[in-house]
Order: sequence, then structure tokens, then C-alpha cells
Amino acid sequence: MWLRKLLPLAALALAACAMTPAYGPGGTGTALQGRVALIEPQDVDSFSLNRRLEERLGLVEAAQWKLDYRLTTAVVAQGITPDDVTTRYSLNGTVDFALTDIATGAPVSQGRVSSFTSYSATGTTIATLSSERDAHERLMVMLADQIVTRLLATGPKPTQ
Repeated sequence: MWLRKLLPLAALALAACAMTPAYGPGGTGTALQGRVALIEPQDVDSFSLNRRLEERLGLVEAAQWKLDYRLTTAVVAQGITPDDVTTRYSLNGTVDFALTDIATGAPVSQGRVSSFTSYSATGTTIATLSSERDAHERLMVMLADQIVTRLLATGPKPTQ
């Protein structure tokens, strides 16, 4: 019974918090969509990261901001048999990023995101290579999504 009484109060408190939807009018997503230039990819991982960032931020129509980043990855042996054979690897990734205003060079948002995934090395060489490649792709999607989430929370607001 008390839950019924608190529900209208919770809705009222939420409405009063002055938050705007990220992709709604006046939201950060609207300001970023199609306006973020990315650095040129240097390897397969940064190419995958850029591809996912473009999926989330849109293809650049009129660049207003530039997203610089430094991507680092490391492969760590996880599952090791008594015969000293590695059967599972962990793939760790970190991205330091900075969003800057192209016109002024002023920083808008910056931060660091990190994540990890893993893959199996028990099977044929081709199966292991395929698992490793898939793990790299998954990791880049996770990192790009974290970057976009941070930009939506801390990035620029649209100009009216």
C-alpha cells in the first residue's frame, strides 16, 4: 500500500531533476551527432574502434569537435595447464581520450575507459586465431560504447 503512495512522489521528483534525454532536443547526443572528427586508424584495433564510434556518433557531416585517443591493449595468459600450455587468454584494453573544440582548441571532455574480454586457445590454430580476432572486435565495441557514454554525460550541449 505504501508503494502506491510513493510512486507519484517518485515520478514528481524525477520530473523535477531537470535532466534532458541525451538524444532529445537540447541533449548532448544531438550536439555530437555527425560533428565529431576521429583520428586516422593506425591498426586493426583502432579501425574497429573508429567503426563503432562512427556507428554511435554518426558519419561526420560538419566537424565541430575532434576526438583524439590513445588505445593500448595487452594479452595476458589466464588458463595454464600443468604442462605449461595456455588454454585461455584475457585481452585487456584501455583508451585515453580527449574531445576538443576544433575552432578554439579548448578541451570539452576527456577521460579514460577500460575493459577486458577473453578467448579460448583450445582447438586448431585457425579456431584460436578466429577467437582472438573476435575478442579484439568485442573489446573495441565495449571501449567505444564506454567512450560515447562518457561523452553523452560530460560532452558539449547543443547551441541554440
